[in-house]
Amino acid sequence: MKLVRLAWKTLVAVKDALVLIAMLVFFGGLYALMSAGGAPEAARDGALRLALNGVLVEQREQLDPMAILSGQTPASNEIALRDLLHAINSAARNSSIKAIVLDLDGFAGGGQVALNDVAAALTRVRRAGKPVLAYATAYTDDGYRLAAAANEIWLDPMGAALFTGPGGSRLYYRGILERLGVNVHVYRVGKFKSFVEPYILAEQSPEARAAGQELADALWQEWLGAIKIARPKAQLTAYAAAPAARIATNGGSLARTALSAGIVDTLGDSAAFGKRVAKLVGSDSRAPAGDYNYSDLETYLAAHPEKHHGKAIGVVHVAGEIVDGEAPNGRAGGDTIARLVRDALRDQNLKALVVRIDSPGGSALAAEKIRLALEEARAQKLPVVISMGSVAASGGYWVAMAGDRVFAEPATITGSIGVFGILPTFEATLGKYGVTSDGVQTTPLSGQPDLYAGTNATTDALFQAGVEDVYRRFITLVAEHRKLPLARVDELAQGRVWPGGMARQIGLIDAFGSLDDALAEAARRANIKPGDYHPLWIENRASFWSEWLGAARPAGARRDIVSLMVAQQQALLGLAIDDAAQLIAGPAVQVRCIECPPVRRVGVVAPQTWIQRLNRVLK
Repeated sequence: MKLVRLAWKTLVAVKDALVLIAMLVFFGGLYALMSAGGAPEAARDGALRLALNGVLVEQREQLDPMAILSGQTPASNEIALRDLLHAINSAARNSSIKAIVLDLDGFAGGGQVALNDVAAALTRVRRAGKPVLAYATAYTDDGYRLAAAANEIWLDPMGAALFTGPGGSRLYYRGILERLGVNVHVYRVGKFKSFVEPYILAEQSPEARAAGQELADALWQEWLGAIKIARPKAQLTAYAAAPAARIATNGGSLARTALSAGIVDTLGDSAAFGKRVAKLVGSDSRAPAGDYNYSDLETYLAAHPEKHHGKAIGVVHVAGEIVDGEAPNGRAGGDTIARLVRDALRDQNLKALVVRIDSPGGSALAAEKIRLALEEARAQKLPVVISMGSVAASGGYWVAMAGDRVFAEPATITGSIGVFGILPTFEATLGKYGVTSDGVQTTPLSGQPDLYAGTNATTDALFQAGVEDVYRRFITLVAEHRKLPLARVDELAQGRVWPGGMARQIGLIDAFGSLDDALAEAARRANIKPGDYHPLWIENRASFWSEWLGAARPAGARRDIVSLMVAQQQALLGLAIDDAAQLIAGPAVQVRCIECPPVRRVGVVAPQTWIQRLNRVLK
């Protein structure tokens, strides 16, 4: 029978392989036929239309073709920040582009720093004398941050603008873990390291609540301040504090309420908006009313690629969760990034290195591997400058300790200098079903950590000592690189998360500045003349199949305000499932920030995607 089963498994494997090859050949041939139909569409004079369907990210996730072919579609389309900024900055100088149009109906948000960068670029377009117009059916915080940079903000008459601000609920699992009999062993250092709290508490600790409220308030005030500068006449604070009362005074119309508060400029559907844009940029006389001349983002980027001149300054992304081993773009694999840095140091004629961090942390071991590779660059006398994006906390801050100078923004979330470990054991769970365990030992660590019988005192003491050892290394690194007394760093650490404005005051960063500022600083340190340099992106090259199958990403859809707000909260379910995966899969010792918002947000997620995520946890 074993031989029969082996033969059957072999036949099934061969069949699956042949089906997969046939699919690849079919889709490849289809793509070739479609590509042979003619040259790519040329960029057109008129408007640059930015239909931001998806989430704004520092680095696009590199898709796994096999996963997509097996039905595991990604949750949301992704828009690379650097592509969007390049298109906007180029359009400001391009005489054929008369205006920029923001279509925000499918926008799924992004980090606060990334949004600020795009808004600043749009403001530069306006200063160049070109109008910026925005349209959406529904505006919430992230979409409105971009729209506020426009000359004209249009809202569908059936739409609304509602703002939630930072904050919200997260799930706590102590009750269900007790019901299941799961014993969660926690090893941590830092009274603010609240990542472990959902597994041991039913609600926030007072320390975590106070720190979280302070962080949320700081980010909200930064957002409000930016909007007030962009749209000083908007009655945003009062509107956000009591939207229901304002709506009642406008006959229950959400759209008219937004108009009366100066949140938007004009109410009109997409056809009316198109007619307005056509008056500014022109249209084809044969086209239907509401159409206008434009180039979309992809077409414009293809026609106006980045131009490289001068000396090369390497830019490496540490984007997403920091994980052990190899990982594709969009996740910070310790081995992957260390290898990319070392290869670039060997093969590229780099004059300096900029590290762009947008990560809440993850594996301590992986973070240290990345930091050591960056130290090799410093050992070769190359300047290393850190540029923090929306999040550079915990393991992300660990990596930043390899920099000669650290830039962040007031809205950057950083710090979270703390370490924890989590280990679930199932002795009580098994006992509920009459399953017990027993065995022999030759040392106190024989069979430890025992997931079936639980850990012993020796194991717990050693694991706690290991976490404390990593914490001492962490604060020592910070003390050395930030030139602060060790006791002061320990006081600032404790796992607490800081907004960029406070981080600068207490010495965790050097200065406020964007990625461009970090590049300029790297050039200065390398004795390169201003403007005589270009960024050389150090990252994995996406395969042909990965790029092509990227079309499998769902695009954003036109949504009313309720659907949009519900979709944003649906992301919490995905985060809860990911929390469970972290608990089971590890790594055991982590430098990770739980207060930080996810660097990859999701839009509306199909039911089968939730099932796939649950399957990964339950395997």
